[in-house]
This record gives sequence, structure tokens and C-alpha cells, in this order.
Amino acid sequence: MPLPVQSPTQIAWVTPDLDATETALTGLLGVRKWVRIPDVHFAPDSCSYHDEPADFVASISLSYLGEMQLELISPVRGQNIYSDFLRESGPGLHHICVEAPSPERFDAALSEATGRGIAVVQRGVMPGGLQFAYVSAPQAAVPFVEIAYISTEMRAFYDYIKQEQR
Repeated sequence: MPLPVQSPTQIAWVTPDLDATETALTGLLGVRKWVRIPDVHFAPDSCSYHDEPADFVASISLSYLGEMQLELISPVRGQNIYSDFLRESGPGLHHICVEAPSPERFDAALSEATGRGIAVVQRGVMPGGLQFAYVSAPQAAVPFVEIAYISTEMRAFYDYIKQEQR
């Protein structure tokens, strides 16, 4: 039985150089504009990494290709799955994201995944109510699948970014 989530809504890369990756994807895919969010703090009171409180910073760049969100993540400091990925694999495709339509479905998807023995590697809640969890997915030929609940406030921000593409 599949997890209780919707179709993928995001493709994400981890890179040490947001500028170079934005330029490359703009040239390859025709992306018109990126929205950069520098130095996002993932705090230990709301994020965990391997079931321990996490304290790290990453810069993020977002854009859209049609309805598909493109996310670039560049770790700045602290231990997290992004810095691990760069160290172990170099820059590249890191995860796809599937959305849960409600907080209850988010919790159900995580319960279903852990019930199948799938590890939740990193998770958290961001300002604005976005909830996320990365599950290990090497058998799917992608390092991670992100399960996310996108709050109304975050959906409005994402809709703004989509409009910038027109």
C-alpha cells in the first residue's frame, strides 16, 4: 500500500554553489527566476537529525517549472543530511517531495513509513507551519523522499514564487 500522500511536487538538489546551480538549471530548463532564502536556521527545538535535536543553517533557492517546484539547498553550518550528502556524494539530486494534504495525513504517512522499517533521517517544523520529514529511499534510486505538509501560509508564499515565473 502506498503512503497516504499526493504526487511529487518538488525536485531538490544539494549544491555548494547556489549561483552556479541556478545558472545551470536556468539554461537547461528555462527557469525564469529564483527566489533565494539565505541562512535558514533549523533550530533544535523544532528539528531533528537521526532522532537528535538538530541545529544547522542552510541557504535555499526556489523556483518553478510549471507546477513542479525546484529547490536548491546549500548547507552553511551544522550537521545535517545536506552536508552529509555533499561530503559523501558531491553535489546532485537529493530528494523528491510528496505532500500530505493535512497534518493528520502527514503523521499517518510517517507512521506508515516507519512501520515498514523506513528510517526517518531528518524532520522538523518551520515557521509558518511547514512540516517536513526525510525518509531514506536508496531502493528508489534517489537518496531521500521528503514528506511535507504545506501550511496555508507557506502555500501563499509558494504561489507568489510561481507567479514570478510568468
